[in-house]
Amino acid sequence: MKNKVIVYGAGLAGCEAAWQAAERGVLVQLYEMKPLKYTPAHSSPGFAELVCSNSLRSDILANAVGLLKEELRRLGSLIMQAADATRIPAGTALAVDRILFSEYITKHIKNHPNIEVISREVTSVSEDCPTVIATGPLTSDALADYIETELGCAGLHFFDAAAPIVAADSIDMSIAFFGSRYGKGSDDYINCPMTKEQYDAFYSALLSAKQAELKDFDREQQERAGFFEGCMPVEAMAARGYDTLRYGPLKPVGIVDERTGRRPYAVAQLRRENAAGTMYNIVGFQTRLTFPEQRRVFSMIPGLENAQFLRYGVMHRNTYLNSPGLLGADYSLLRRPNIYFAGQITGVEGYVESAGSGLVAGINAALAALGFERIIFPEVTMLGAMAAYVSRGGAGRFEPMNANFGLVPPLDTRIKNKQAKNEALSARALEALAGILNIVWKERRRCCSK
Repeated sequence: MKNKVIVYGAGLAGCEAAWQAAERGVLVQLYEMKPLKYTPAHSSPGFAELVCSNSLRSDILANAVGLLKEELRRLGSLIMQAADATRIPAGTALAVDRILFSEYITKHIKNHPNIEVISREVTSVSEDCPTVIATGPLTSDALADYIETELGCAGLHFFDAAAPIVAADSIDMSIAFFGSRYGKGSDDYINCPMTKEQYDAFYSALLSAKQAELKDFDREQQERAGFFEGCMPVEAMAARGYDTLRYGPLKPVGIVDERTGRRPYAVAQLRRENAAGTMYNIVGFQTRLTFPEQRRVFSMIPGLENAQFLRYGVMHRNTYLNSPGLLGADYSLLRRPNIYFAGQITGVEGYVESAGSGLVAGINAALAALGFERIIFPEVTMLGAMAAYVSRGGAGRFEPMNANFGLVPPLDTRIKNKQAKNEALSARALEALAGILNIVWKERRRCCSK
């Protein structure tokens, strides 16, 4: 089985891993259980389905995830090719039409001469050749049990939540208005302003709203693991205190209603969901409220009184490994180096981060298949910093982590201005990446010629 790689899962991480291996001349078998079977959160037969937000977050280099995107672009990422080809207006963020995004990736994967797609649910993995497990945050119970028992990986669970989507033409634009995100970028967001009285009524209703019942297993896991801070349900944030939402998703900083000349007491923002601009999601309103309660409470937001909900928020399980001490900085399983993990199952959190782990795992799985040395990305790069975090962890309990500049080593010189400091960190990362790019592309040419 020389010159062969197996990838399990056709999400963002799995597709990126398969693409990177195939582009190096390695034959790839990509297993995906859709359309034969779906997780509770998936509904489309296409690959790389975006279940939660349609935003890949900031696209500027002074932001950590913006840096990560640029690193991926320079390394020939399929996910970034798809995102750039299907992007829709979202200010300084990179948002995509999720249907076109999935279609782009599915087409490129299925048409690649080195990739064979196999529609089948897997409950165990092959160890005869380099294998990438990228089955995502909703890994099936059978495979999760195999990973825990047969591969010796301690699995943990936390909960993730998706925000509701409303029809654009049902938003009352005599109340709402277009504006930027916190006063930055172009006016791509719909802002729903709240007075103090309106916020008080909304806050009180949110605290008392009925939540969807959890299955016994999910309830047990929630009590054990809690929520990931980056995907906290809006009602859970509200329960932390009166001003928590006003410093979070309802933060009015940098937003002024030109009709009144005043900054709202609080503001709910909606981001375009598709290229046609017919759908908008309520930013930061991931939730576990029942569907009737979502309609009742979220319709109290000024401008959304008659909103048509095209999709309600949902709650779902998210599975990840206790990766430090289990995985190396190439995402390989230390005790069984022929097995790699990629995506949110490793403890990276977010679409772009998942794609990044898939890229690193896919490149190294291909190199292993051909008998070449692995590539470890420098920790000053965001790709390297995320891999280092997964392999070593941080202080305290290991939790899922988004890309952030706190993961990279500090600069040699102190810079007080935050933006200037972040720009310097990005410049250092891209300089280091330039050095490794020669190695990456040299290895790719060597792989393809073997």
